[in-house]
Amino acid sequence: MKVLIVNTYDTGGAGKASARLHMGLLDANIDSKLLLAVKNNDFPESFLLRPKGRKTFIQKIENKLFKILKEFKIVKTRRKNKKERFVAKRSTGLELYTYPDSNFDITASDLYKEADLINLHWVSNFLDYKQFFTKNTKPVVWTLHDMNPFSGGEHYKETFLGINDQGKPINRQLSTLEKEQFKSILKIKTEALEPVENLHFVTLCHWMTNEIKQSGFFSKFPVTCIPNGINTTIFKPRHKEYSRDLLQLSCSKKVVLFVADSISNHRKGYAFLKRAFNLIEDENIILLAIGAKTNLLMNNNKVVELGHIKNEQLLSVAYSAADVFVIPSLMDNLPNTVLEALLCGTPVIGFPVGGIRDMIQNGKNGLITNTISVAALSQAINAFFKTGVQLTSEEIRQDALTKYDQKIQANNYIELFKKILKKP
Repeated sequence: MKVLIVNTYDTGGAGKASARLHMGLLDANIDSKLLLAVKNNDFPESFLLRPKGRKTFIQKIENKLFKILKEFKIVKTRRKNKKERFVAKRSTGLELYTYPDSNFDITASDLYKEADLINLHWVSNFLDYKQFFTKNTKPVVWTLHDMNPFSGGEHYKETFLGINDQGKPINRQLSTLEKEQFKSILKIKTEALEPVENLHFVTLCHWMTNEIKQSGFFSKFPVTCIPNGINTTIFKPRHKEYSRDLLQLSCSKKVVLFVADSISNHRKGYAFLKRAFNLIEDENIILLAIGAKTNLLMNNNKVVELGHIKNEQLLSVAYSAADVFVIPSLMDNLPNTVLEALLCGTPVIGFPVGGIRDMIQNGKNGLITNTISVAALSQAINAFFKTGVQLTSEEIRQDALTKYDQKIQANNYIELFKKILKKP
């Protein structure tokens, strides 16, 4: 069985997840290849596909004209096209917005031609819907890392736009232009998929399963829920005192861990954590932040910024150093960070959204707030340090091992692939 996994990047949440699946399949002796539009790592059997790179006659003329005008200082920047203008008009703090076309032809790759089955993952700016599904002759399994494959260009159905004075989400109202744009993009996607019969969706959590089942046209395709898997030999509990000593953290402090990537993104909910932390009176509680260092973070002595951590062993040390991991996302799928924390035996606090509800067993391996609000998050953090959770660190890990081991994920995919290919 030859499987081709396709993902735009080999970094980021979906990039890590698709690469981990690829490695799990290789470990299970499956002939897996990983095809990428942007390649930053050296995973075995991973390959870069270059775009077609053919410019139309009009594009060539436009480029030459722009160079001349810029040389004579008539213009400074290139005029945005219609797509770029729409994206530029979107409110700040919203998720990425992408279109269903690209300059790549995945079906032209020799890896595609050799494969028995194609496993699409996060393929925005890589997959050209119309071209791919017109040319494709192979069974396709599409793993949904967000809602983009069945949306009008958005990657999440963002119903919130920031935070109000009461510490609650501000409801987002779509403009007429946005509604028309989403409808137009959705039409392109549905028309491309209308004649398709050999497509099977994989979701990572029950929330996403329900979303696609309620999505109208896309609900006609079969769907299977398979959570992501993690390398459990890397993400495991480390000695807490050793971990804190390594990170120069006091053992007397109560440490709340937070991954601070894309903190200006409303969906990530950092504004809620910032306000919630300001309500906490216990001076012994500190916030340990992993990710880009930025002045948007709270600027006080209760915050320790570690910056980006690329080494996964060191990342597991950070999880082990923390008393609790907090994920304030207002909408999310199955965040890798929560899986990593649980496998390191670290309890998790989060809002009652998306796949977070699949991962956190309220009161056992973490706490889920009753509502999405600053007050609820602050209360949950205080409650955790007063009463803790039912499971020990080792029990939290053992529970996670039964669900999120990379081997289990790979075996579930292999079973699905064999079923689709009708192989024993």
